[in-house]
Amino acid sequence: MTNATVDGVPSQRPETPVSTRAVIRILVRGANYLALGLAALASGGANSEEPRTAFRACIDPNNLPFANSKGEGFENRIAELFGRKLGLPVTYYAFPQRMNFVRNTLRYKLPGEDFRCDIVMSVPAGYDQVSATTPYYRSTYALVYPKGKGLDQVRVGADLAALPPAIRNRVKIGMYDKSPASAWLVAHGLEAQARPYPMMSPDPEQYPGEIIEKDLAEGKIDAAIVWGPIAGYYAKRVHNVELVVIPLKSEPGVKFDYEIAMGVRFGEPEWKASVQNLIAENQGAITAILREYNVPLVNERGETVD
Repeated sequence: MTNATVDGVPSQRPETPVSTRAVIRILVRGANYLALGLAALASGGANSEEPRTAFRACIDPNNLPFANSKGEGFENRIAELFGRKLGLPVTYYAFPQRMNFVRNTLRYKLPGEDFRCDIVMSVPAGYDQVSATTPYYRSTYALVYPKGKGLDQVRVGADLAALPPAIRNRVKIGMYDKSPASAWLVAHGLEAQARPYPMMSPDPEQYPGEIIEKDLAEGKIDAAIVWGPIAGYYAKRVHNVELVVIPLKSEPGVKFDYEIAMGVRFGEPEWKASVQNLIAENQGAITAILREYNVPLVNERGETVD
């Protein structure tokens, strides 16, 4: 069973403990990995490694805090950092991150032309549709709620399930369907409180932070459980009410935290090695950028990293 990500949000299907970026793009490990890699090569994934003339990133045009066409996301910032380190200009090929994002960006090549971009800036570690680098951050899903609206006693995920029935039964919790949040709510007997949002939208203007910046801020829902970078970034943007962000820890049957890497085409080991060197040599600067965007960072135990 595969896992998928849309808009940076890790999604989870039944019978699998993992997902990720929305925020995941398909997190698969197993016996089919080699076959999938060879299939990618056969479909045009391989490319002779000629000298790079630009740092060409594949991005979504409207997907903050990750990236947008105006260069305002943390993926844009990291791409610009890497471009400076390599002494190369940075260019973007933008395509809405929905179904077939990698096929329409990283693997997109017309006869007689070059590929349009060379790197996807955020993929789950182990994502099978690309040759994934070493991870450059780990985040987790988070609970977001407005301060002073009846949920202030919630400090960890279990506190939400332990609320007195009179409070718990009236709480409306927004979450994207097929995400770990839905599995967690069911596991804790909170499915009646769930207000599911579609993971994928045909509207190119839709962005994942709407659940916080619009519906939660306007009181249409009482809380939201979303991928951490979305939670942290949009909670900070809301000014009409103070929002509390509670990073959630994985538990048996529900995985909330994921490592995020970058992805290049199969068959380009030199380019992959170059990107991995950039990650290793600039990890401090990368982490500083992520913190500017209020991304919740956690370690392998799901504990918040200060």
